[in-house]
Amino acid sequence: MEESVNNTKMTSSLAQNMAYFNGKMQVDKSFDLVYRVMHIGGREACIYFIDGFCKDETMQKMLQYFISIKPEDMPDNAHMMSKGFMPHVEVDLKDEWEQITYSVLSGVFALFVDGYDRCILIDARTYPARSVSEPEKDKALRGSKDGFVETIVFNTALIRRRIRTPDLRMEMMNAGTSSRTDVVLCYMDSRVDHDFLEKIKSRIQNIQVDALTMNQESLAECLYTRSWFNPFPKFKFTERPDTAAAQVLEGSIVVLVDNSPSAMIMPTSIFDVVEEADDYYFPPITGTYLRLSRFFISIMTFFVTPTFLLFMQRPEWIPTGFEFIMVKETPNIPLIWQFLLLELAIDGLRLAAVNTPNMLSTPLSVMAAIVLGEFAVSSGWFNAEVLLYMAFVAIASYTQANYELSYAIKFIRILTLILTACLGIYGYIAGVAVLVFSIITNKTVADKSYIYPLLPINMKQLAKRFFRLRLPEAKK
Repeated sequence: MEESVNNTKMTSSLAQNMAYFNGKMQVDKSFDLVYRVMHIGGREACIYFIDGFCKDETMQKMLQYFISIKPEDMPDNAHMMSKGFMPHVEVDLKDEWEQITYSVLSGVFALFVDGYDRCILIDARTYPARSVSEPEKDKALRGSKDGFVETIVFNTALIRRRIRTPDLRMEMMNAGTSSRTDVVLCYMDSRVDHDFLEKIKSRIQNIQVDALTMNQESLAECLYTRSWFNPFPKFKFTERPDTAAAQVLEGSIVVLVDNSPSAMIMPTSIFDVVEEADDYYFPPITGTYLRLSRFFISIMTFFVTPTFLLFMQRPEWIPTGFEFIMVKETPNIPLIWQFLLLELAIDGLRLAAVNTPNMLSTPLSVMAAIVLGEFAVSSGWFNAEVLLYMAFVAIASYTQANYELSYAIKFIRILTLILTACLGIYGYIAGVAVLVFSIITNKTVADKSYIYPLLPINMKQLAKRFFRLRLPEAKK
């Protein structure tokens, strides 16, 4: 019975505490787990910390202070010690080994003192972090140039800086049996849907997974328990603090995961996914133009190549005056195979660009232009018209900051191309039907309509989705 108690809570004996903790943590086998035995006010004491999480200057100042405490000034218990002799702001007391172990592995400085039945935890950690510079993906022509980083405390501070109200909540949770990854739910208490909030909390608490190895993607797959056959995004991700803060003010829940430089926003609709920060950093007429242009171009990326393929099968359907779109040279390879090969080649170039060092990016661009340009046409593999339309699709897909949405359109576009090549006009109609059906039936974690306010219809809210209104008119 005594052994079971010792495995749950610490005792007042420093020797017993050190023996158990050293065995549990295997401190002799991990070079970065540091401990030091010392005297504080005439008592034996021991400190534990992870090397790299605590600044040397901070540690040195605290050790100097501890050593300078005289025996007659030393308090009799950990509570008095933490209240009157801790030269730091964030101090906590714990006596359960599970909580102490978690704190030390998170970078907290742990102090054990002989005669004290509780451990003094000093949060003096400093995580390695990069600067909060503008993210590469979510750039904006105007607006702030800061972005989320991999340190969760920095990310919460970036949102707090923009929303200075006590109504803002930051609830800390953790997920993963081994990783114990920190997860923060950020929301406005007076604006959030509390039923949905409780559902999200319950799902995070009941996650049965060893580790969130892929950060927010792992968490998203745990939160969304249904099948993932529908390719359209269930969540919105952003690396911009201003976008996250705006969504919080609108009543959404922003989820921050430690080690991830982006925020996950829910619930979301397809209209939320296509919105960008530049829509609001420009005057209403310019913002409306940018938003409508993005909608139109996204639709064009889906329809351009299947419609061209259909017209090549039925030339008599080409409108008068547009005969120039006809393929001038007889294809050596069927058009459907040209489109499919180029779809694959474009993704290959994207992957190559991601893995190419910066110093070689220019030679890669030149080689890609040569290979998929004049040489591809002169060799007979591709027709010039096919290259033109696929080039438009490839470039236009980058108008969407959300990669998942671009790839969702790409997958259904490929399916529509195949159906059109096999079934003609009926295959074309079937592909369009698959697109509409996928969007309408897509479900998010909130089990709400993915195309609200289009279904159920809300004309006032729908107008705000398409047109960038002045701030007083758009205010909740």
